[in-house]
Formats: sequence, structure tokens, C-alpha cells
Amino acid sequence: MQRRAFSLATASLPVLLSSGLARAQQVRWDLAAAYPATNFHTVNLTAFAAEVEKATGGQLRITVHPNASLFKAPEIKRAVQGGQAQAGEILLANFQNEWQIWGADGLPFLADSYDEAMKLYRVQRPLIEKKLAEQGMMLLYSVAWPPQGIYSRRPLASAADLKGSKWRAYSPMTARIGELVGAQPVTVQAAELAQALATGVVEANMTSGATGVDSKLFEHLKFYYDVQAWLPKNAVMVNRKAFDALDKGAQAAVLKAAANAETRGWTDSRRVNEETLAILRKNGMEVLPPSPQLRADLRKVGDTILKEWLSRAGAEGKALYEAYIR
Repeated sequence: MQRRAFSLATASLPVLLSSGLARAQQVRWDLAAAYPATNFHTVNLTAFAAEVEKATGGQLRITVHPNASLFKAPEIKRAVQGGQAQAGEILLANFQNEWQIWGADGLPFLADSYDEAMKLYRVQRPLIEKKLAEQGMMLLYSVAWPPQGIYSRRPLASAADLKGSKWRAYSPMTARIGELVGAQPVTVQAAELAQALATGVVEANMTSGATGVDSKLFEHLKFYYDVQAWLPKNAVMVNRKAFDALDKGAQAAVLKAAANAETRGWTDSRRVNEETLAILRKNGMEVLPPSPQLRADLRKVGDTILKEWLSRAGAEGKALYEAYIR
């Protein structure tokens, strides 16, 4: 009887060892994100993570940390680069001061439709991949936000009506727009926008319908001018060492899920643009086209910013611009 018990225990040992080995090989990643769990970008991240886990049989599990709960928006890129988080999602335009190409999709009226935004992305992507590689990271995918419009507490007939207003800036480009129209730029990230509006820190800002709904801007602001100035992109990146540590099968699963997330995200962005503008209207916000004067004023601002950007971006920026307009 004792021999049989010993035999059964011995027979089960490989199974236990195999189970323990499987657990030991399981990899967990943290993915830092700056937007609410309900935002379409974050929903897409969650679907990406679920697809990776399923494809790897649970070998790689990615935990998405939304709403800047792991790192604040400006900190995410450095956290991924330093390995504090294995992956993260950033708004490219936030990092323009580091490298001008990051801000190319934030140039007002350069790429002001989904088709033009995708055209710009195709030109921009090889440069982004090269830069991230130099910094020890790798691009997984990128998705555009809906077109950017202007939210305001008071009606806007022209850019002059923005003079003196407290203008929310989330990137160097949006800060510069505020300066050029005579507003007072105040740096506020998406996770802090609702509070800034409630306390009077912000009176006007330029963002998408999606952010307007996320932050319930209709509770504080009355007007939304659908100027469709540009479509900034979020990018999801991974620490290269973390990616290289995966086996080939898991690497392939991550890349396939990333490609699917990019396709899905651009489709979702178009849908969300229509849905969120309808939600703004439903909640009492006036969604209006810009007056001819406001549009003309903003175009002049865009021309000024483009010239400034080209002078700072040098040969690399000039090549990107010429490839885009070709």
C-alpha cells in the first residue's frame, strides 16, 4: 500500500512540475494609459490585451491601467523607456518639445480629415519607429482621435472673441494656438480637465467630441465649434527588452493583435466622432460650424504655426512635409 502511494505520488510529479513551469513562464505586463476606461482608445487597449492573452493561452497577460492611474500622461513615455511599465499609450503631440516630428499631426489644418490623417501617419510612422528604436522602444500601433473643435463658454464670431480667455493647452501646439489668438494658455491634461472647468481654471479649449463627452464639458461650456482643425494620434509602444524577452509565438501574437487594434481603432474613431457630437447636442450644447471669419482667423494661425514648425523641425521635418503634400 505504501509502495502504491509512493508510485502515485511519483507519477504525479511530472504533472506538478509541468504546471509549476507553466506558471513560472507566465509573463505579466503593465500598460499605462491616460484616458478613462470608457474612452474608445482605452476600450481598444482592453480588447488588444484580451486578444493577446487568448492567443498566447494566458502566457502573456497585459493589465491596462486607465485614467492616468499608473503614471500621469506626460510620464508614460519615460516610464516605458525605463521599464517601469512594459507598455504605454501616449498622445504623440504631447512630446513635440522633445522631437518636432512627434507634433506633426497637431499642425492645424495640415491633415484635417481621416483620409489625410492616415496619409500623414504613413509618412510619419517610419520616422517614429526609428526614433523609438533609438530610445529602446517599439511602436505597436497608432490611432487618430476625432477632429479637434473649439469649446467655449461664450459664442465665437471670430478668433478675437477668445482674447483673454483661459485656454486649456495639452501640448506645445495647443499652447501656441492660445498665444496667437490672445488667450491665456493653461496646461491641463485630460484626466484633470473636468476639475479645471469646474473651478474656473479653463474657459475654452480645443479638443475632440470624444474628450468633450469623457469630461462632460457640456456641464460647464455652452458652445462647440466643429472646426475640424486636426486629428492628433495616440500611439501604443512597448519596451523593446520586454518584447524581446517573449518567445517568438508570443511576439507574433502581440504584433497581430496590434495590427487588429489599429484597424479597429481608426474605424471606432470615425463612429465615435458622430456619436459624441450627438451626445453633446443631447446634453444641451450648441454644436455649430465656425463662422467664415473664425475659420479664416484659424487658418492664419495654422499658417503661422506651420512656418514655425518647419523652421524648428529642420531637414527631417521638411522631408516629412514634402512627402505628405506630394
